[in-house]
Amino acid sequence: MREKELKLVITFHTTTAAMAMEKACNARSLPGRLIPVPREITSGCGMAWSAPPESREALEQAACSEGIEVAGVYQLTI
Repeated sequence: MREKELKLVITFHTTTAAMAMEKACNARSLPGRLIPVPREITSGCGMAWSAPPESREALEQAACSEGIEVAGVYQLTI
């Protein structure tokens, strides 16, 4: 079983926004990956971006510069 660790989880209203975040992060070599939204939180599209907490500022800047609407930003142990 994988050990749980603190992660930054960014949720989106739409699947299109989640996929745009993946594309933006890959283009900028930012850490993270798409995951199903954890049970502890809710999201309109069911997909979220998971990354190390220390990458929060860079991820928020990427989302803002690409015009990606974020539903919420959380720190969870997953």
